[in-house]
Amino acid sequence: MKLSTDHRPPLARRLFSFWTPTPRTMRGWALASVVVNAGITVSGAVVRVTESGLGCPTWPNCTPDSLLPVAHPEISPINMAIEFGNRMVTFLVLIVGIACVLSAMRLAPRRTSLVRLAWLQPLGIAAQALWGGLVVSTMLNPFTVSMHFLISIGLIAACWALYARSGEGDAPVRRVAHPATWRLGQALLAAVFALLVVGVVVTGTGPHSGDVLASRYDFDIETVARLHADLAYVVVGLTFALLFALHVTDAPRPARRAALALLVIELAQGVIGYTQYFLGVPAFLVGLHVLGSTLVWIGALRVVTALRVRDPQGEPASPSPTEATAEA
Repeated sequence: MKLSTDHRPPLARRLFSFWTPTPRTMRGWALASVVVNAGITVSGAVVRVTESGLGCPTWPNCTPDSLLPVAHPEISPINMAIEFGNRMVTFLVLIVGIACVLSAMRLAPRRTSLVRLAWLQPLGIAAQALWGGLVVSTMLNPFTVSMHFLISIGLIAACWALYARSGEGDAPVRRVAHPATWRLGQALLAAVFALLVVGVVVTGTGPHSGDVLASRYDFDIETVARLHADLAYVVVGLTFALLFALHVTDAPRPARRAALALLVIELAQGVIGYTQYFLGVPAFLVGLHVLGSTLVWIGALRVVTALRVRDPQGEPASPSPTEATAEA
């Protein structure tokens, strides 16, 4: 029996696994990237609901003459600490992104698909950081704040794609669900994205601007809130229809579980949304709602990737029972 020559503690081995990666550790770093990018999305919401958006009024410095927070008569130390803390989370996200790149490049055999997806992270984080500077310089203009969130959503999608691809091969995509069910899943993902876009419009119109000096969208809050709710009903309906279709066609269990988990998250998100609406949009529930929105997006991505697989390169692909039934 061959004994391991690596005597480092298990935690140290995991932290430095990007240098000697395995398919398992590669996927672990990809999952970590999903978590930290979701985390910085939520921490950004905390900045906004605590009115800490201009806690550090300049970028990249916190104040005009200091990178670190310093006492300022016009800025609360708490607001400054919250905004500066959110900026520091960016470095954690960047570290995990670099670890993903190194893991993908040092993985043997190297997979070009993983390397390309991994590079999207540091590039996207750099773009997000520069956009954050624009957010500050425009005094939290609602459009720049909205785009800040949507860029994070795009980064989460890239991270999830890396996670999904690192657990499968590089052969062409093979659907494991009925073609109509596959199209329904694509429609669901598009509907969730539309829901998020309208959601940031609601946020940009509502009371939590991030700072008393920030401007707002000139929309009627009741109208955009109702449009957001209508889209939420569409998303829940599509999710229920997809779950029903997956059971009727006897789709693989991972796909059914993913759809069921998404439906549960959506229902919980709906409860939070209506509660915050009737309570006058309290700050805590707004932050919780942003967390729920992020989880709904991740859940929708999980559903779509569960509807198809990629076999190892060169391995003959056998049709799934669902595909065989559809062809017959």
